[in-house]
Parts: sequence; structure tokens; C-alpha cells
Amino acid sequence: MTTSFLNIPLLFLQEVGIKELLLIALVILLLFGGKKIPELMRGLGSGIREFKDAKDTPAKKGKSAEASDNE
Repeated sequence: MTTSFLNIPLLFLQEVGIKELLLIALVILLLFGGKKIPELMRGLGSGIREFKDAKDTPAKKGKSAEASDNE
């Protein structure tokens, strides 16, 4: 069985095809409206960016702390 972007297997769904993705996009458009979606995507992007920064920050702090301990 080959898996492509348009047939994404999920645990609770059999397969998500192009029709299902279009239906989800239509529901999101109806719920939030065309003007609100770019704001939501910006918020999602900044949230992901903050998460990545927070994930990388302890490792950087730990390395600098180890360097000062070795001196």
C-alpha cells in the first residue's frame, strides 16, 4: 500500500482523501470566514515558532552552563 500526501492514514480515520480535505477546508471557511483565516494562520505560525524556540532554549542554556562549570 502506497501512502501519498492525499491519502494520509490516521488512527481514527481510514484514509483522508482529496474530497475529505476539501470538505474540511469548506467547513473551516464557513466557520471562520475568509478574513479571519489569515489571522488564525499567523497565530498558528507564531505559536509553532515559539514552541520551537522554547524547545531549543534549554539545550542551549544547558551547554553554556556546562562550559562555565568546566572552567
